[in-house]
Amino acid sequence: MTFIIESVVACGVFTLFVFLMSRNPVKTIFNYPPAIIERCDKLGLVDTGNRPGGVVFYVKKVTAMMVFGVLLGLLVKYVNGCATFWSGALTAYALWCVVNWFDALVLDCIWFCHDKHFVIPGTEDMVADYHDYWFHIRGALIGMLLAVPASLIAGIVTVL
Repeated sequence: MTFIIESVVACGVFTLFVFLMSRNPVKTIFNYPPAIIERCDKLGLVDTGNRPGGVVFYVKKVTAMMVFGVLLGLLVKYVNGCATFWSGALTAYALWCVVNWFDALVLDCIWFCHDKHFVIPGTEDMVADYHDYWFHIRGALIGMLLAVPASLIAGIVTVL
């Protein structure tokens, strides 16, 4: 029961975070399908300093993954009562996957793909690209792989 409540709360917090970030969709442009990013780049809306592939981009991603790993470790240790490496790592992985798939299916495929708030001016004609569900599903599959190192960190935190 704790895991279910924790999952609902985590999805709610993540939704709030996405909502707050979405107030200016251009700031989250690198979460958009590639064709939309390319169009925004041509329109001069893309911040080149935050472009994927750069050192700063990857440093931010690795740092975020480590921070999430530590936070997940503390969460599963003190809320779920996990006491071993594997119970902490597996519970953290499961929680990450719940939020990951909630993000892909509910926030991305239902909300993002159909809410005009996320349509960036100058890309209104790109309806098919905004409705690219496979882009979001593929992102969730990648998210499951990214969960592995974060969950291993969570397992380490669990036993400390």
